[in-house]
Amino acid sequence: MAFTTQKPKSTRQVRNHLNVKKGDNVKVICGKDSGKEGKVLRTVPETERVVVEKLNMMKKAMRPTQENPQGGISSMEAPMHVSNVMLVCPKCSKPTRVGHRIDGGKKVRVCKKCGADID
Repeated sequence: MAFTTQKPKSTRQVRNHLNVKKGDNVKVICGKDSGKEGKVLRTVPETERVVVEKLNMMKKAMRPTQENPQGGISSMEAPMHVSNVMLVCPKCSKPTRVGHRIDGGKKVRVCKKCGADID
């Protein structure tokens, strides 16, 4: 069930980091699943997309294989743009923007609402 990702256009500048990481809880702020929360399963920095658990579901026709001899239609999560999600702070449990601060030579993500460290 490998999902191919689109190649970034050579004219567009590509970010080398995202504000959300694998395992973060996020809230969808735009689109058909807006208002729902879920856990980030995978990030795709090349296309600035994230895959969120049980959100943005799509149907995929599967060919019969040895692992799945029946085949058929299966549901899987599709990547959504990172601008459509907001990180949920683990301390205040609110969707928040992410700030950064240097702490002992390490860059730490900080909640903009309550000021708590995220990681």
